Amino acid sequence: MANQQHKKVAGIVIPDSTIASQATELLLEHGTEFIYNHSLRVFLFSSLNAQRRNLVHDPELLYVASVFHDLGLVPHYSSADLRFEVDGANAALEFLKGHGISAEKLQLVWDTIALHTTIGIAEHKENEVALMYSGVGLDVMGEGYEYLSDHHREEIVSAFPRNDFKNKIIPTFFGGFEHKTETTFGNIKSDVCAFMIPNFQRKNFCDCILHSPWSE
Repeated sequence: MANQQHKKVAGIVIPDSTIASQATELLLEHGTEFIYNHSLRVFLFSSLNAQRRNLVHDPELLYVASVFHDLGLVPHYSSADLRFEVDGANAALEFLKGHGISAEKLQLVWDTIALHTTIGIAEHKENEVALMYSGVGLDVMGEGYEYLSDHHREEIVSAFPRNDFKNKIIPTFFGGFEHKTETTFGNIKSDVCAFMIPNFQRKNFCDCILHSPWSE
């Protein structure tokens, strides 16, 4: 698997502090090349969006959040019963606790990772949360693609290739929570289960209301 040799890509400096480097090492050790490339693209897209929108943020925290945001999909960090986003957030929290990070910053990184798939909420949170949500949206669904210059797009994809991303990302998601599909209730990953499992029966919010233990 490639390691971090790109100090500056698309004009964005990739953090190489001790914290950033150790986070990258964990991604390389426990993740896959596919997740590594996706995570680095997410950081770069998020950072470019910050430039475009002139949003003040902490690049190191945004980088660590980007590195950990999908590690909840891999066996080393995956729990038996939590959303993969929470697994990734918890892993980042445990990693950062040993680095003297303030409680406020720890919570910020946790939120950035835990909320990165939460449409309608994440974009209204702190800048780091909103930025990574936007970076994920750009890489996965092409949201904001029109703001990305051809030069930046080509440079980023050359450094961190997509490698048939459209066809591989859905099975990659599913592989991270196929043992706990109930965790996709109420979030967009239930669409992944419906795509991957024939006749998948989604839990229904209205059924939960109508079949509650209340007598009336």
